[in-house]
Amino acid sequence: MPVPIWLKVLNVEVVACTRCPRLVVYRERIAREKRRAYRDWEYWGKPVPGFGDPNARVLVLGLAPGAHGSNRTGRPFTGDASGNFMYPVLHETGFALLPTATARDDGQVLTGLYITAAARCAPPDNKPLPEELANCAPFLERELEGLKNLRVIVALGRIGFEAYLNYQKRRKVIAGKREYGFHHGAEYVLPDGRVLLASYHPSNQNTQTGKLTKEMFRKVFKRARELADESTGRIPW
Repeated sequence: MPVPIWLKVLNVEVVACTRCPRLVVYRERIAREKRRAYRDWEYWGKPVPGFGDPNARVLVLGLAPGAHGSNRTGRPFTGDASGNFMYPVLHETGFALLPTATARDDGQVLTGLYITAAARCAPPDNKPLPEELANCAPFLERELEGLKNLRVIVALGRIGFEAYLNYQKRRKVIAGKREYGFHHGAEYVLPDGRVLLASYHPSNQNTQTGKLTKEMFRKVFKRARELADESTGRIPW
């Protein structure tokens, strides 16, 4: 599907970004050193742009690229355990053409859904600093403004959840964040009509301990599908 000009321009700027020295050093070091299992890969080693349908009604907002996942492949949730957990669910709920995501050229296509993150570079210990999240916020803001058809935001983890609320606060859509508590399965209708859904992040830490199960995750995306279909007047399947 054709990528609109505004999104092409944004993605070029994202990939070229060097605003956070700590993250530049880390992502490039990981790309040089590699993990033994991926020693034959040419790592991406740059900020990772969003991926999906520019006409999406559902946005998935994650945390940051994984060091040996997105930082290796250059596409969100591609080539790591989190993506292996998420893409089968996206496929089951009709958002993803394929149940797997392994590389940028694997033929994966998203329909009605767009994936992005609060931070675009892989951070040490998966923990971007507040100032690094602030540096990335304008990129997220431009995506959210450009994706005109968005009706549902699925925030994966507290940082993604907070990033979206901060955006809404900057826009003065909400006055504060106190009434929007993060917990898995939370659903909030915001004053602008968009719906914010919260899920635990599909990290190894959450999925291997049973904190997040496939059924819990599937339920969130089934709800996202229902809300997206309601907004188009379609009968939810």
